[in-house]
Amino acid sequence: MQWVIELNGWAIAAAVAANIVIGFLWYGPLLGSAWMREMGLPYDFKPDATRMQRSLLLMVLSAVVLACAIQVLRPSTWAAGEDAANTFYALLGAGAVWIGFYVPVLLSGVAWENRSWKLFGINAGYHLAALLAAGMILAHWR
Repeated sequence: MQWVIELNGWAIAAAVAANIVIGFLWYGPLLGSAWMREMGLPYDFKPDATRMQRSLLLMVLSAVVLACAIQVLRPSTWAAGEDAANTFYALLGAGAVWIGFYVPVLLSGVAWENRSWKLFGINAGYHLAALLAAGMILAHWR
């Protein structure tokens, strides 16, 4: 059996754009003050351009991994039957990537770096929201 994962560059770009918008809102007007307090950052903190570029690269990588996960979850990829609704794969893929990759890393911050549970909640919530939005874009825009 042979299968191929096809990636839609425009869908990945849209998923990254959604991630940027959600991050701006999440770490800005919604929870920015609480996040900066938990991180011990000054109120006027601004990340430098190098960190922003790395973050963008990681967003692209995350979108590619999520797109692959969504496609691998579809039975049609394996010639094993008919697919369910796209939303099902968006939720399943985003949830699996979040639980499998993001939550363990964030929990290690609580366990080993003495990060607060509040910071864990802020960051975990952001990643879940961003992955769900990206998953919806990637699953529906094939």
